[in-house]
Amino acid sequence: MSLFVASLNSGSNGNCYYVGNNEEAVLIDAGISCKETEVRMKRLGLSFNKLRAIFISHEHADHINGVATLSKKYQLPVYITPETKRNGRVSVKDHLTFSFKAYEPVAIGSLTVLPFPKEHDAADPHSFVISHNQVNVGVFTDIGVVCDRVITQFKKCHAVILESNYDEDMLERGRYTQFLKERIRGGKGHISNTQALELFLAHRPEFMSHLFLGHLSAENNSQKIVKKIFSEVAGRTEVIVASRNKETTLYYIRNKNHRTRKIQAAQTAQLALF
Repeated sequence: MSLFVASLNSGSNGNCYYVGNNEEAVLIDAGISCKETEVRMKRLGLSFNKLRAIFISHEHADHINGVATLSKKYQLPVYITPETKRNGRVSVKDHLTFSFKAYEPVAIGSLTVLPFPKEHDAADPHSFVISHNQVNVGVFTDIGVVCDRVITQFKKCHAVILESNYDEDMLERGRYTQFLKERIRGGKGHISNTQALELFLAHRPEFMSHLFLGHLSAENNSQKIVKKIFSEVAGRTEVIVASRNKETTLYYIRNKNHRTRKIQAAQTAQLALF
């Protein structure tokens, strides 16, 4: 009754998240190269033999750059909406391409992946909740605004990868053009540290054990700022700031009746998980 979670990379230079159980796993987005995905999974002791599918949230390059090569090399099915595939010009073989619809769960072995719409400047963007035996892990990045759909799913999650893209003061004082600033904070771009914090404080379920903060801007945010503001109010929820340059540790997420623990990469062989 558990899931394993790691961010392989999180940021405008590439996004890729691993979620799985003892038998199967999925990648949410594939925005780093096939080679980097292989290197980072290997460092975590994760085997491609466990991967069953890749789910694509939207067509921006930092979410799809590695998908075609990964799918071809490992014959991985890619779940992607027709609008996203067309707008991103994603070249995945037809027999490996599968569509999904909002709020229609997709079964991947014993995993269930629930897509739901998000507010982002893309053709047909979605967020995902991955579930196994009543354990729920959300991947909520590029969400634009904290809408009711995000709140509803956030309340169900034992762990969440949540974007905390920018510090409002840094964005305002930074070198971006006014047009780009408005695009980022205009409701179809990204959410700020403040918006992410408000969501966490107002709607965190008591059983949420882990909060991953991701998709931090290289120009308008810092890991130090994000770690400080969330750690001060986290309580029993462990806060992890996902890097835009390397993978996180692999984390073990249990259901609400159990405490959680972190799995170091060196321990995975001993536990025979992969």
